[in-house]
Amino acid sequence: MSYAVTIDIVGSRSLHDRPAAQRAIDDALEFVDQDVPPLTAVRPTVGDELQGVYAGLDDALAATLILRLALPDEVDCRFGLGAGDAGRVPSRRASEPELGISEGSAWWAARRAIERAHALPASGVAGGRSWYEGPGAASVNAYLLTRDQIVSAMTGRARRLALGAWRGERQADLARREGVSQSAVSQMLGRSGGASLVAGLHLLRSGSSVDRDA
Repeated sequence: MSYAVTIDIVGSRSLHDRPAAQRAIDDALEFVDQDVPPLTAVRPTVGDELQGVYAGLDDALAATLILRLALPDEVDCRFGLGAGDAGRVPSRRASEPELGISEGSAWWAARRAIERAHALPASGVAGGRSWYEGPGAASVNAYLLTRDQIVSAMTGRARRLALGAWRGERQADLARREGVSQSAVSQMLGRSGGASLVAGLHLLRSGSSVDRDA
């Protein structure tokens, strides 16, 4: 089983500088790939959409969280995660002929999931950005709803601190870079939920929280 991820840019049509936003996403994805190597690298497809494939659900969950933490204030993304077969149909006329056209149950599930993610704000979940379709969906989506609400409420500084903590940077170094005290870093990680997000990431990367073969 593979885990397809479909991504789109929140509010892409209203962005002041769409090319700059794409560069920011590309840079953030290079950062994400260092921590969570994909089966198929996340690549732009058409318009504001990107697609990629991960070997495990834990990988897909971790990658989408790290991406949101790594993005600048003016750029945010929405995610549809789908479990199943993530195949490719060869086509000389595909945008990337060497990859062909996305095909399979994981892609269809990811499409349904991102459509559900689009509907979350209208249902009262203003900070919702992600949805998952596949085995264990109820538990996974409970995690995603909570996780996304925390990230959506974070300031840019809080996200940077959480990302730095995840990468193992010392609080003293984070404080120096942000121009604040080490005590302020510790307090912000606790108040913003960043410390909890980092703890959750460590569980995901250890493979102990989500069965890779679910």
